[in-house]
Amino acid sequence: MSAAKTNAGNFFEDFAVGQVIDHATPRTVTEGDRALYGALYPTRFAVGSSAEFAASVGLAPHPVEELVGFHVAFGKTVPDVSLNAVANLGYAECRFHVPVVPGDTLRTRSEVIGLKQNSNGRTGVVWVRSTATNQRGEVVVDWARWVMVHKRSADSPAPETVVPELAPVVAAEDLVVPSGLDFTAYDVAAAGAPHRLGDYEVGERIDHVDGVTLTDAEHMMATRLWQNTAKVHFDTGARPDGRRLVYGGHVISLARALSFNGLANAQLVAAINAGAHVAPAFAGDTVHAWSEVLDAAALDAPGVGALRLRLVATRGRDESMTLREEGAYVDGVLLDLDYWALVPR
Repeated sequence: MSAAKTNAGNFFEDFAVGQVIDHATPRTVTEGDRALYGALYPTRFAVGSSAEFAASVGLAPHPVEELVGFHVAFGKTVPDVSLNAVANLGYAECRFHVPVVPGDTLRTRSEVIGLKQNSNGRTGVVWVRSTATNQRGEVVVDWARWVMVHKRSADSPAPETVVPELAPVVAAEDLVVPSGLDFTAYDVAAAGAPHRLGDYEVGERIDHVDGVTLTDAEHMMATRLWQNTAKVHFDTGARPDGRRLVYGGHVISLARALSFNGLANAQLVAAINAGAHVAPAFAGDTVHAWSEVLDAAALDAPGVGALRLRLVATRGRDESMTLREEGAYVDGVLLDLDYWALVPR
């Protein structure tokens, strides 16, 4: 019996700086993705929920939420980049360009931009820059991420260390506003909250109050939906503790959905400046979230502003909204995500 035709995934030794990978397979987004996204995550943002509301702000046909496109595009990279991952570590320089609508077909290409073997000699960190395009060749989303990957053999020599320089934040003037977006006639009653750009202050923290308990069935269903094949999410033999690791993107979408309570008018994710999966999440954990306002900017599009937000997901509710103590993340922090959202001004 031969395994020559199967894909065992790339190990750390298989990557080289400058390597370009065209990922299989293209995937067409459907209304089913929107429905399943809403079933898996308690999302209520008006643009993604209502075709009528989306059209009223200049977005027709009706786009899906930005994270749907991100998850689909990210899932394409997994068989080549992180099938043999220990964990996905972080994100940077992520920008959303053209909204994704049902019927769009997405495909993803990645370039290896950094490598660093870990001191244990058994794993290494791989940095990639990935770009997803639609069937017209338009960029939908691009991002950098880094992932810890197993080595095939601890005896393999370490490659030259290359750690890429990544911008700490996407500048407000570099945000891409969807063509036609116009918030001048924004319906705050339909959106669910009256708060506009000027109602938020830098340094303000918002407890999103609600929580969602993770289950194995739901997080595995979500991960399969995005065609993410990383072994640690499904196979109890992939980790020494026998537990299925929850896909970090699942936690991002849960936290983003929970943030509606307090940030209902943060309608569109424009960019992810930085992100860290601080601690692993597992079935049985109850995820809560809070946000901190980091910056605000008025944009050129009519009636449109941007809030730079830190979204923190925690295991259990932390009413003190504490992120760090003595420079280290406090126990219970699962996700630290720095992003820009488009809001009415």
